[in-house]
Amino acid sequence: MLRFWMLLILVELTAGWKWMAKIKAPSLRKMRKGNRFGDKKLVVITGTSSGLGKATAKALLRAKDYHVVGAVRDLDKMQVVAEVEGFDMERFTPMQLDLASFDSVKSFAQELDKFRGDRPVDRLVCNAAVYQPTLDYPKWTEDDHEQQLQINYLSHFLLTSRVMPMMTDSDDARVVMIGSVTGNDNTVGGGGVYPIADLKELDGLELGAKKPIAMMDGYNFNGAKMYKDTKLALMMTTNMLHERFHRSTGISFSSIYPGCIAETPLFREKRPWFRKYFPVFMKYITGGYVGEEEAGSRLFQVLHDPACAKSGVYWSWNGGPREGRADALDTGGQITGAGGAGGGWESIFENDQSDKVLNKDLMQKLWESTNEITKAQWPKAYQSKSPCPTLKVVGAATSLLGIMEERARMKTSRDGAGAKVVADKNLPKEVRRQRLADMLQKLDKTPSDPEELAKDLARTSGE
Repeated sequence: MLRFWMLLILVELTAGWKWMAKIKAPSLRKMRKGNRFGDKKLVVITGTSSGLGKATAKALLRAKDYHVVGAVRDLDKMQVVAEVEGFDMERFTPMQLDLASFDSVKSFAQELDKFRGDRPVDRLVCNAAVYQPTLDYPKWTEDDHEQQLQINYLSHFLLTSRVMPMMTDSDDARVVMIGSVTGNDNTVGGGGVYPIADLKELDGLELGAKKPIAMMDGYNFNGAKMYKDTKLALMMTTNMLHERFHRSTGISFSSIYPGCIAETPLFREKRPWFRKYFPVFMKYITGGYVGEEEAGSRLFQVLHDPACAKSGVYWSWNGGPREGRADALDTGGQITGAGGAGGGWESIFENDQSDKVLNKDLMQKLWESTNEITKAQWPKAYQSKSPCPTLKVVGAATSLLGIMEERARMKTSRDGAGAKVVADKNLPKEVRRQRLADMLQKLDKTPSDPEELAKDLARTSGE
């Protein structure tokens, strides 16, 4: 009997101390966290030499809570910008990254891993982008992909896969993709201005998207559409990353639209008249204008504010163009509503995503095709999520002219017997890819005159 009571007492004591099992001793890596960067969080941002990336880096450095790694193609330019802007070089480290090269992405990831030492990466911001709407033909990377496709999307996809393992020890890891209203077609900016972001069946990406296959949809080249398609792809990828990895890694994945930065270098390839009048139009007519500094503070908020640690969100700000448009000239363009300037931190909200962004079947195909092209490797984890309801704001906003132009582009790319070969999913991919390549090669508008080609490329180089 005595033994019975002693056993009972031991059981009760054991149950009472169960809470101690939940205590985790700090890992050696976390104990060493302060050795190099103190208590500062480590942030990686692509494209910090201009535009949104530069403005965000400035905001982070002002906060004094972060060490910023600026991933840029031109280190000399970055050095000049850092000096002019007064970057604290004790807390800012530029590193070379050419997003037009998969090899450069891999080299950057290796250098970053060495640089961080025992510290985790706390933030990754996929910001850098190019916009090439004026050329009638695509420009190619060293990997033979269209430049906007690789720089804006493919290389950021690969970069994320390489940096994610460096983030798992962080207590507050966040990956932020820069989306766009142009990639979200449930808005006027995304659904009412041709060309519309639309990946269709992803035939081009499925077949490798290598020269001369420029577009992800596999149709003829359209530079403005390619930019919008890459933003749509980034937003879809954000959702896929959230579903697959948020619960297992604790990393938060979100996308943002900071507003239309009408005077950003992103528009350097647009014609001079556009660069002159577009900011005026956005500021006083639509109310969608946002300056670089304000856009940078918005991205900073998503990186810094504890309320923005939520995963699977498309963040936007209530700052125009819904109300007050008539008084825009009297208020310096300050209008309330979604997207434009003003509103402050309190105006942030979880924006609705379009049906295209939330298309799970196409999201899966995008994921598989992009992995095949980039050879990205990810942890084996998956956690499904039910899609959130969407706002049907613009049901029939596309103009008749836009529809006709898009149909003409598609018909030109799929005319003749070769179209049946491309559409036949039972044929080997290489056969379909070659037939699509042959058809698009005939449509290529690259100038045959070397002088004319050199002038075009110089005009769009951005230098």
